[in-house]
Amino acid sequence: MKINIKKLALITTSIVVLGTGCKTDFDINASTEDLTAGSLNYRDVLPAAMTSSARIISSDWKFLQNWMGYWARSGSYQNDLQEESYQFTNSFPATGNPWTDLYYNNSNYQYVLNRAITSGDGFYEAICRIMKAHNFQLLTDVYGNIPYKEALKGNDNRTPKYDNGVDIYKDLFRELDKAIALLKDPAASSADKNEKITTNDLVFKGNATKWIKFANTLKLRLLVHTYDVPEIDAAAEVAIIEAEGSGYLGAGETAKLNPGYSSAKPNPFYRSYAINENGVLAGNADFVKASFYAVGSGTPTGFGYYRYDADPRENKFYVKPDVNPDAAVYEASTYHKGIPYGAISGQFPNSLGPDLSSINAINNTSPNTGLTPNGAASDAWILTSVESLFLQAEARERGIINSGPSAKDLLNSAIEESFISLGLTTQDYQDYMDFNIGYPDVDYDEAADKTFTILSQKWFALNGIAPFEIWTDVRRTDIVYGELVGFDAGPPLSILDGAASSIPVRLFYPQSEYSFNEVNAKAQGTIDVFTSRIFWDKQ
Repeated sequence: MKINIKKLALITTSIVVLGTGCKTDFDINASTEDLTAGSLNYRDVLPAAMTSSARIISSDWKFLQNWMGYWARSGSYQNDLQEESYQFTNSFPATGNPWTDLYYNNSNYQYVLNRAITSGDGFYEAICRIMKAHNFQLLTDVYGNIPYKEALKGNDNRTPKYDNGVDIYKDLFRELDKAIALLKDPAASSADKNEKITTNDLVFKGNATKWIKFANTLKLRLLVHTYDVPEIDAAAEVAIIEAEGSGYLGAGETAKLNPGYSSAKPNPFYRSYAINENGVLAGNADFVKASFYAVGSGTPTGFGYYRYDADPRENKFYVKPDVNPDAAVYEASTYHKGIPYGAISGQFPNSLGPDLSSINAINNTSPNTGLTPNGAASDAWILTSVESLFLQAEARERGIINSGPSAKDLLNSAIEESFISLGLTTQDYQDYMDFNIGYPDVDYDEAADKTFTILSQKWFALNGIAPFEIWTDVRRTDIVYGELVGFDAGPPLSILDGAASSIPVRLFYPQSEYSFNEVNAKAQGTIDVFTSRIFWDKQ
């Protein structure tokens, strides 16, 4: 075990104008012309679209939080057979469906984009192109081939063809180039031309340079995903980025927003996993608990992966059980306690909801809140500086980027940025690094495979933030977390009796596609969620 006597002390010590939320299916042929009243100023749709994007990022991925070993169902509830057995239908997930939400969200951006082109509002057009690219990248990563070039055209095309994933990725680079060109064109992007851009742009308040960095970071995400895909000319794409010159999102440059979140209109992560707008405990706050893989069994020797590494971020992502829940004041247990994913109700003693560590979102429960430091009024993220630095580190390690800081320096910057962004200190970061000298899941110099270190640290850092990227890492590299450092809790797989032996590599197309776009959906062949790999998944 990763422990010695010297280190033991460290261990023990929107108006949502355009549909975003409650739809059960989305017809990607729906006309954007019909999605809003004719009198609505299209510029004022942008903040609603951005708010919806943040909600999707924060709230649609509970199943991946579970699959990636962060969360698990409370022992107070019966099992979710489809999710926990990895054997589901094209109605999965029933709520927070990425297909539904991301296509609706892109309809919002398409509506603004069409009118911005007509009016010559280059800044609005650029933002919409960037955000559409962000959403289509997610859709491609989850579903593979999807309607892309013919989607969102309304009555002009009710049955859009599917584009190949690699072709979508290649076109996303060009869409991002168009956006960057607009942002660098003073005539197209001036504040005078783009009315209310500093207020309607909830993310960067009309800062063109940061939007360009965001676009370049999205490009880097695409390049890291496709590092061994021959159809993508990584050298040419990096040359374009470097010639442009703005670089990527750096420390303190997270793409985030806050349209005025409050207890009446909570931050979406807080609303989903803490307290809703009615002041009531959110259903998922009680249903979702810490995974045994992440935090262990609540005993001195029952290590989860965070405590195994003496990682203080554990207390930022989770709240320890209350040893005296009837008392007015929260009294933390000594250790975090999780439950194995897929455990049936009553399978383990003392594994009901109150016995387990909770998702750390409720600010007034614990002083250690990380992802929602201001409770309901906290900012919501879209793409974090932490992820950007990890992408840069991997790109440098793989030779996608061949200049600038070393992969080691970028990795260490990413880890430190994770600590700082969660309210920890530089000294906390340094203590963590010192504790883990010699262990390749933290120590870059110790690793024979340096990408193992980078991806392992990305897993520790993006808990609750971007589980879709961790899922992509698992699929494209087949990494087994903890494997090289003796962490013996086993992989974060469901223990449900009858569960498949591997995590799915994609989701099914939703039933709406077979109902409304049958010929093109069926042309994709029979989908197997265990073998129908996304184009960049070469393993």
